[in-house]
Amino acid sequence: MATITTLTKSVTQHCMKKSKTYWYKPSHPLLNLLVSEENLNQLHQYRSRRTLILESASSESVKLQRLSDSDSGIIEVSLNRPGARNAIGTDLLRGLKHTFETISEDSSANVVMISSSVPKVFCAGADLKERRAMSASEIHFFVNSLRSTFSYLEALPVPTIAVIEGAALGGGLEMALACDLRVCGEDAVLGLPETGLAIIPGAGGTQRLPRLVGRSVAKDLIFTGRKVGGRDAMSIGLVNYCAPAGQAQLKALEIAREINQKGPIAIRMAKKAISEGVEIDRASALQLEEECYLETLDTKDRLEGLAAFAEKRKPSYSGI
Repeated sequence: MATITTLTKSVTQHCMKKSKTYWYKPSHPLLNLLVSEENLNQLHQYRSRRTLILESASSESVKLQRLSDSDSGIIEVSLNRPGARNAIGTDLLRGLKHTFETISEDSSANVVMISSSVPKVFCAGADLKERRAMSASEIHFFVNSLRSTFSYLEALPVPTIAVIEGAALGGGLEMALACDLRVCGEDAVLGLPETGLAIIPGAGGTQRLPRLVGRSVAKDLIFTGRKVGGRDAMSIGLVNYCAPAGQAQLKALEIAREINQKGPIAIRMAKKAISEGVEIDRASALQLEEECYLETLDTKDRLEGLAAFAEKRKPSYSGI
């Protein structure tokens, strides 16, 4: 049984509202947090309701947590390699793979948030110090493993949300691209700078980015290696939401809670229909939609949804 602990989130947040503000000091001595009274209460509730469900035995750089109480269907994956700005080395990659496999086997998971416990960075990309010591064959194996791990993330049956504060570069952005939704702070910096190192994005970036923002924009970003800020990322469709700096976590949690309240089977089938349908011809995709719809038809949740609507109450879904 993994040791039950509470993980301290490293978030830098400034509230622009005119309500009363406080300096919030997490356990980490180097961090301060300026938040509104309302958001302070939200953060305290958020931290007190999180419990650790797994500390990956294969990596100290990745933590897997389940939110408790009414948010129990929400899982949070936290990147925690502060000395290297969450750069992806062999240990972190091993942890990601193990974590995603654990989530795929958890039938109670409804939505996954991938975030960072390191201030001002989501993931800085590949660990270039480690890579310099690798042979060409070792690099090839590592990048193939990274690509397959992100494909595994993309194929998880439940919705995934990347929570981006600060830098998401190279492999870090490729991981976010493998998620279903992306939420960033205004001060986020996103980019695929690989061509500046005389290589190309090799963990899915050349394929997922154009499918998300279009071929022309993807070519511009990859050819130039240009980085974009949070607002620009949202304007080109690279992220779904851009929150004030430091508030991406709260915005992502809000979205995760909305998803968590919906019928779990319906959400899984909706993801399957969309993700697989866009890769096949229209007739086959419509057939796939019918098959996914049928999966929801004979469920207790569907009957509960109808009953709740008729009785004008909030439905209570059980995933069966």
